[in-house]
Amino acid sequence: MTRSWIGLGANQGDPPAALSAALERLDRSEGVHVACVSPAWMTPAWGVTDQPDFLNAVAGIDTALDARELLTLLLDVERRLGRCREGRRWGPRVIDLDLLVHGETVLEENDLVVPHPHLAERAFVLVPLNALAPELIVPGMGRVDELLAALDDRDLRALRAAAPLDFQTNH
Repeated sequence: MTRSWIGLGANQGDPPAALSAALERLDRSEGVHVACVSPAWMTPAWGVTDQPDFLNAVAGIDTALDARELLTLLLDVERRLGRCREGRRWGPRVIDLDLLVHGETVLEENDLVVPHPHLAERAFVLVPLNALAPELIVPGMGRVDELLAALDDRDLRALRAAAPLDFQTNH
């Protein structure tokens, strides 16, 4: 089993329900166990900023799937929860699942880059990831707590704690 880290986000419909539903679908998938889930955060949109704030969290999953298989599963869960990947990049969405880290895997393909290429730039990823795994070494980038310490304070001040997600990990 490989420990992978998944970013979850939503800013359309019912974001807390969407994140919880995505976690439940992942946890019920063959070869996947959701081991831990970070606190949720409300964060301003990144990239395209003229849209509602996002609810973001990070989950640690133990998986027998390789990075490509896991990406396929994430895209399937998004589709089943109503995500349409047409339209402007970084626009509003009912669910967004990103493969952040997959063990020690390093990949750079047209449609899959692991670790996630923008992970070190995003407070909405690093803050929840730091809550779960501050000593995690992101291949080619460094330790999560050090990446977080290097972020601009403005990015950190923009995050707001949100209500816990309605999802319980089963140990």
